[in-house]
Amino acid sequence: MAERLPVADWTSREDLAALVTALGPGNARYVGGAVRDTLLGIDVKDVDIATPLRPLKVIGKLKDAGIKAIPTGIDHGTVTALIPFGPIEITTLRHDVSTDGRRATVAFADDWQDDAARRDFTMNALYADPETLEVHDWFGGLDDLKARRVRFIGDARERIREDHLRILRYFRFQARFGSQPADGEAEAACSELAATLKGLSRERIGMEMLNLLGLPDPAPTVTRMQELGVLAEVLPEADVAALAALVAQEQKQAIAPDPFRRLAALLPADVPLAEQVASRFRLSGAQKKRLATAAGRSASEHDARALAYRLGLDGALDRLLITAADTSALPGWDIPTFPLKGGEIVARGVKAGPEVARILRTVEDQWIATGFDNARIPAFLDAAIAAVR
Repeated sequence: MAERLPVADWTSREDLAALVTALGPGNARYVGGAVRDTLLGIDVKDVDIATPLRPLKVIGKLKDAGIKAIPTGIDHGTVTALIPFGPIEITTLRHDVSTDGRRATVAFADDWQDDAARRDFTMNALYADPETLEVHDWFGGLDDLKARRVRFIGDARERIREDHLRILRYFRFQARFGSQPADGEAEAACSELAATLKGLSRERIGMEMLNLLGLPDPAPTVTRMQELGVLAEVLPEADVAALAALVAQEQKQAIAPDPFRRLAALLPADVPLAEQVASRFRLSGAQKKRLATAAGRSASEHDARALAYRLGLDGALDRLLITAADTSALPGWDIPTFPLKGGEIVARGVKAGPEVARILRTVEDQWIATGFDNARIPAFLDAAIAAVR
């Protein structure tokens, strides 16, 4: 008996049914992550549809049905349908004409299996009929999914030579879905072709690494990447033991995973190096600053609230968790605002200028050290002004 998708909230959407009807009988199948995750009992975020119809034909059919269509990637066959419960990407069946490890030249196809064959892993090449929910599987993806086995379609080395980023995607999928032992052919191919990652843009590598690091516990997979020589090609500075220690602290202290904190943990406490890695991965200015702040950590920092006041909540959590310090004082605590202003000091007879700034810093440091007690500020101020005079 053919495998069928279990009924889920998204498979019962009326707007999705209307979209399938607009495309016509036999012209739509659900594909990829929505099918995979539904079979695994995971909540589905995005639904993708494959179709043998050419993009302009898709647009025409949607227009006839009163559905707005946006040609988001029409050159590659993708049209986005805007329907009430969220946009749906509809992509024409394709097959690869040529690949160079970074990008592929594709042509439109008419055969569902041709489209499936160009995908990366067997668990991502599952298609479901919207009417019957029957799952179509040409490469053993259903068995692999049940075994939690992440396996390339066909020859693993060929798949990687088509797109070198598939090496990192393999490890991300292994961390998210995979069981042990991992697929031996997949690991051997990733190890053998690890050097091909140097041909990719650093930005693409950075994005894929952050996607991996954002998973619940990527530490065993990142350790395996190091053992296979893959990590050295993308982040040679990495300390995988530090990542495992951070994940343990996040779990112990009930702090949500954060990919940037985990990237910071992989790096040594070296601010210039952290800034170099941020630039290499094309991170934003704010993200670069965060990595640098975490790299300025010290094992002697234990006052969580003082650290959060000076660095912000993220900066404090990063430093404290990486150094295995207690963060229990932070949840539910609002960072206070220092209430003293320079004008109040000038009104006390201190000449405006550097002296006012020094007094402000002195009083602020004492205020922080005594637990942000506003009632003690007048006494601190009196003492600071008296010391100046």
